[in-house]
Amino acid sequence: MKQKELITFLEDYLKVKEIADDSLNGLQVEGPEEIERIVTAVDAGISSFQAAVEEGAQLLLVHHGLFWGTSFALTGVYYQRIRLLVENHVGLYACHLPLDMHPEVGNNALLARLLQLEELVPFGEYHGRTIGLAGRLPVARPLPELATFLADQLEGEVQALDFGAQEIRTVALVSGAGGHVMDQGLERFDLLLTGESSHSTYRLAEDAHQSVLFAGHYATETLGIRALGDLLAERFSLHHTFLDLPSPY
Repeated sequence: MKQKELITFLEDYLKVKEIADDSLNGLQVEGPEEIERIVTAVDAGISSFQAAVEEGAQLLLVHHGLFWGTSFALTGVYYQRIRLLVENHVGLYACHLPLDMHPEVGNNALLARLLQLEELVPFGEYHGRTIGLAGRLPVARPLPELATFLADQLEGEVQALDFGAQEIRTVALVSGAGGHVMDQGLERFDLLLTGESSHSTYRLAEDAHQSVLFAGHYATETLGIRALGDLLAERFSLHHTFLDLPSPY
């Protein structure tokens, strides 16, 4: 299919133009006009670019792109990244907050679906937008059981802060680095599920008697980009491969 048609669909489906973000969402590096094979990955970087080339892809879609609201010279590693894409005719498309927030293929919507959360409500403000969700488990589950379940499903390590509820019924979730929501009425919920931990979050959870599960920034944000790739493959008869390139965070 034509790259232009695919990008037009993505811009509309993800509502890219409607959602302010530090990320330069959309097509970041132009590629071939004709698209037959796409690859998806959480992060833009040389490892994902090389894998895209090896897969013979014309377009790589990522959650974390190259450009984040500040200008920089295309020298050193920045030049190497761009050169690898351009010389091998691979385009790059990035989608950050619009993918976190999306009701169908969003990271938070898919995490909520994984936990079978009910009575969903928006939760977690970031840059003036509510990007997360909160809801109720069908039945209460012990905190260690939930941690084990998520570790199995997301194929990564889960760190628990058990300062609050031990039997979990209500869950607030924000994928990635969601510690910033700790002061946003989190006391209404038994558990915060997010990705990345921090020293300051530890102390705040301790003082607030709040239980938290950190399931990994990378792991909690594999769901959306993979689902988006699968959707594009089915809708437009494209070949899709998800590049699993985890980090320890």
